[in-house]
Amino acid sequence: MQITDDPTVRFGRAAAGRLALPAAPRSAGILHLGLGSFHRAHQAAYTSAAVARDGGDWGIIGVASRSRRIVDALREQDLLYSIAEISPAGMSLSAAGVHTDVFTAAEEPERVVGGIADRGIRIVTLTVTENGYSYSPATGALDTADAGVAADLTGGVPQTTIGQLARGLQRRSASGDPLTVLSCDNLAANGAHTERLVREFLAALPADEGAETLAYLDAAVTFPSSMVDRIVPSTTDQLRRDVAARLGAWDDAPVPAEPFTMWAIEDRFAAGRPAWEAGGAVFTDEVDRYEQMKVRLLNGTHSLIAYLGALRGQTLIGESIAQDSVERAARRVLRGEYLPSVDMPSGIDAREYEEQLFARWGNTALGHRTSQVGTDGSVKLGQRIPGPAALALDGGTMPHMIALTVAGYLACVAPLPGFDPGPHAAAMTDPAGRRLADLAATSRDGRELARRAIAGLQLFGDDLAGRTTFIDRVGELVDVIVGHGVDAAIGESIEASDASAASAARSQSRTKEMPR
Repeated sequence: MQITDDPTVRFGRAAAGRLALPAAPRSAGILHLGLGSFHRAHQAAYTSAAVARDGGDWGIIGVASRSRRIVDALREQDLLYSIAEISPAGMSLSAAGVHTDVFTAAEEPERVVGGIADRGIRIVTLTVTENGYSYSPATGALDTADAGVAADLTGGVPQTTIGQLARGLQRRSASGDPLTVLSCDNLAANGAHTERLVREFLAALPADEGAETLAYLDAAVTFPSSMVDRIVPSTTDQLRRDVAARLGAWDDAPVPAEPFTMWAIEDRFAAGRPAWEAGGAVFTDEVDRYEQMKVRLLNGTHSLIAYLGALRGQTLIGESIAQDSVERAARRVLRGEYLPSVDMPSGIDAREYEEQLFARWGNTALGHRTSQVGTDGSVKLGQRIPGPAALALDGGTMPHMIALTVAGYLACVAPLPGFDPGPHAAAMTDPAGRRLADLAATSRDGRELARRAIAGLQLFGDDLAGRTTFIDRVGELVDVIVGHGVDAAIGESIEASDASAASAARSQSRTKEMPR
């Protein structure tokens, strides 16, 4: 079959090409907010495996936030799409088809609230990114000053994720039907975090309007935490052409992903759940440890690789980590500054996990862009760096590599006048980008920018806002990047990190030798 860039044969149940089609669920039991690539390569894949093994009414109604791109593509393809697992060894394809319907929240906002209230829905899942939870990075509380949150509190059809959850639960409380709300985003204790924001929204409603719903949450709603892990780059036109050549049909919504996948979940479900273990999910009471391991060791180090790579002109994460200086910096921050802050889950060896991470980052075939990983850094870094940085500082050690991460971030998204961070940094977007750009435009140097961003804006919370030595170190490294280049900043940071480690070792040795 001839495949062109404008194919007429679309992938679907009548034209599955060379793929075996998955079993279709009987009906929907899950409403998912956030119909992006990660959901379709991760949670949907686990759900498809569960339905294939056990059947059941665990289909997913997928809700895109604003864009019709994926909604239209899936509707044209009988809600089928392919997952392309990509490694240096090649690409393997599988078909996914667990969705029973898809729509766009911006066009049908009332349907989101109605879906949450629908008694046939037993789980609401979320992949809306860290930025989708409408909370203040400084305090962690619901940002009631946010225009969207403020509008949702006054009534009408809600637009924010937290408003949608709260209003949907408010309507569902009339029946009392149990429900589980499961966050699949990179937030520490994401279940408790989501529950707290929903409760804060309900408590902020006027005239005790949310009181009955708060009681319903106590009685019938659970918010388990989970840790999700899979590297999922953006879909490209080249991937669509490559997939079409393999399938013999045009898939307009393929999802690229690495072969590795992990999902650790707290087993607290109010109204049942799919057998996600059929896809390899782990149900555990150590989700907090899995979260720490992933958010700090993987995500924290990933951010450093992205910012250093972007500043060095590398398009892809695989290209960035292939640079000796970047790999050395990544290993320093992972081992020396993130690992001491992590309680590893039972049965997982830290060194084996580290080597697995570096192999994953080195997957050059995957095409994961530094600009994608570096996007939304103000929210992402707020989850990744404060705890480990504070632990080091409280122990009398400067976390030089975490400071380099923040300096790289500021240099990318808020470049000082006259400094060009390059096209990959320019492609990064950030919710704090405009405010940071305004600060950078009127800052005399990196030290002033760091003070105004970290202390003034409390970009990474109120704890780091008061750590003047850390803020000054970040500013120094911004100035090194601007004045001497990113490689000079990497070298200086590694040298300072090595000196700090040697000093700490000598101090520990002297302590052991002291007479008792």
